[in-house]
Amino acid sequence: MQPKNGKALLEDLNSGDDQRAERAAQDLAVWLSSHPSADKESLLTSLKALMGSRDAEKRWWATRALAETDELRVVPLLIAALSDPEISVQYCAALALRQQAPPQAVPELIAKLAGGDRLLAHLAADALIAIGAAAVPNLLQTLKSDHSQAARLEAVRALARIGDQRSIPALFETLDKESALIEYWADEGLQRMGVGIILFKPGG
Repeated sequence: MQPKNGKALLEDLNSGDDQRAERAAQDLAVWLSSHPSADKESLLTSLKALMGSRDAEKRWWATRALAETDELRVVPLLIAALSDPEISVQYCAALALRQQAPPQAVPELIAKLAGGDRLLAHLAADALIAIGAAAVPNLLQTLKSDHSQAARLEAVRALARIGDQRSIPALFETLDKESALIEYWADEGLQRMGVGIILFKPGG
């Protein structure tokens, strides 16, 4: 069977059939990686147009398709999708940014930690964990700020998972001062970095 061209894949993506659309989303990434720049530009322009559609489902599938490609040009589109009116599109964008881990997404992801949707905050924190060291200064600022306890919890979880030594003083400061969950993640982060073991070993 001859592989479908970009136009046919876009039709599948907008078919309303979830199975066809999912296959198309994955095949579009393969298509983008194997075609000349001019063809890529045309397809990316079409996907960008879909992300501006009034139809939330079309925006979701366009975001889903962009999540599969490692084209750097899609990163601004995924960052913009974090502010989509439809929360499911925001979820999809956060998952895509976790996969791609672009440092330029840090400010927008940090903003989601303090949002009202806790699943989105959790997904944003996962993306920040994937980004790693570049996210640490912003996460530390969130942890030390007057943000909600929920936002600080996601920040401390992310810092614990990243394991950057710049976070050690801030993690120590949260011990015995915050909620049990925040204290748990602070202790987890310190243990991961070997700090707790060093401090509390016999004769230490």
